[in-house]
Order: sequence, then C-alpha cells, then structure tokens
Amino acid sequence: MNRFQTDRLLIRDITTEDLDFLLQLYQKKENMKFISDGRYLWSKEQLADKYEKCNKNYPKGFGVFTVILKQTNTIIGEAGLFEIPGDCTKLEVGYILDTKYWKQGLGTEICTELIKYSFNKLGMKTLISRMYAENNGSVKLSEKCGMKRVKTGETRDGRTFYEYEILNFRLSGNTSPL
Repeated sequence: MNRFQTDRLLIRDITTEDLDFLLQLYQKKENMKFISDGRYLWSKEQLADKYEKCNKNYPKGFGVFTVILKQTNTIIGEAGLFEIPGDCTKLEVGYILDTKYWKQGLGTEICTELIKYSFNKLGMKTLISRMYAENNGSVKLSEKCGMKRVKTGETRDGRTFYEYEILNFRLSGNTSPL
C-alpha cells in the first residue's frame, strides 16, 4: 500500500520482495553508524522479524515503510513512524537512507511528509525524533522540519542524544509551520 509520495519519492508498505534490498542497506556499516547500537550484521530472518514486530500497527497507519526513488524505481531506504508506549497521541519519526543518497534533500522530503501524514491522516498530536548529538545531518534536518529540541540526555554507553518535538498546531489552535 502506498502511504504518500513526494516529488522524488514514493513511501509504501514493506513487502517481502523488498527484504533483499533493505538487508543490503542494513549490512552497510556507514548506513547504520547513527542508528541505535550501530548494529550492521543482520540476517534476512532477523530483519524480517524486526519488520514484523514494527509493522503490527500497519492497520493504524504507522510502522516502517520502504522509500523508493521514483525516477529509477530504486529502494533507497526506509522511513518509519513508531509508537511511544503509553501515549497514543505521539509517534517517533525515523528513517535510514543509503549513504549514496545523503545530502540531497531526500531526508527533508521524507520527514516533512511524515509530519504531514502523521498530523493530517493519522491525527497525531505530537511527533518526536531522537538522534545522537554527533549526527549533525539529523539535527539540522529536525530543525529544518520545524522541530524544537526538548531534551538532551545520555545513553547507557555514555553517548549524548537529543530529542526533538513538533506539535500538531491544528489540534492546539495555532498556525502550523508546515
């Protein structure tokens, strides 16, 4: 199922046919260096299991989606909206792009549309994003998309992280920045 598209990208539900392409993405160390524990040694079965767990909420409209470059019909990454335990009005936005597609504005397209999709289609009140402080690209992207830093913290292994947030201004009565 297609969730949304931008001028250059199609964002749709993950299919079993996507797994080989997404596995290549996950097995590239450079792609994974800013993702959680930086793990890049994945098997196809492990990745399929991860997607099955993350995508149990597809009927609600969120989970992890495949990102396709429309011009070449090439899978270039994934984008996701993740449930915040105990808060049905808030989702976390995330994405992974293959490094050869970094610094082309594609992350901004993805995040801007994830925000619009979450607010306009899903009726979410709040979106957050979290990243390591050294992930300058994601920090700049979050700010470019109208998110504000609301938290600075430290992981168990001593890495500094930031949490950003954007509110659905329609639900709060203000004017949306989007």
